[in-house]
Amino acid sequence: MNLNPQYLQIGETFVKQYYAIFDGDQTGRAKLANFYHAEMSLMSFEGVQVQGAVQIMDKIKALTFQKITRVITTVDCQPTFDGGVLINVLGQLK
Repeated sequence: MNLNPQYLQIGETFVKQYYAIFDGDQTGRAKLANFYHAEMSLMSFEGVQVQGAVQIMDKIKALTFQKITRVITTVDCQPTFDGGVLINVLGQLK
């Protein structure tokens, strides 16, 4: 078992970087693909669940809003047994 003792710092940094890109313009959001694993990443949004980088990016590209206000209610970071970090972000997009 190889738990990463910096899991909380890694998770918080990830969330800050991710949303700095997400909050930018729609063309810049294409860079978010770098945050997702080709097959293992998961996302649930408005009751729709998608898996994999391509499917997640398709969902993000389909968002039609130009401006967004987001309210993050919870960022839960957990270490995984292989040294990784599982990050769950809950909140609202307005």
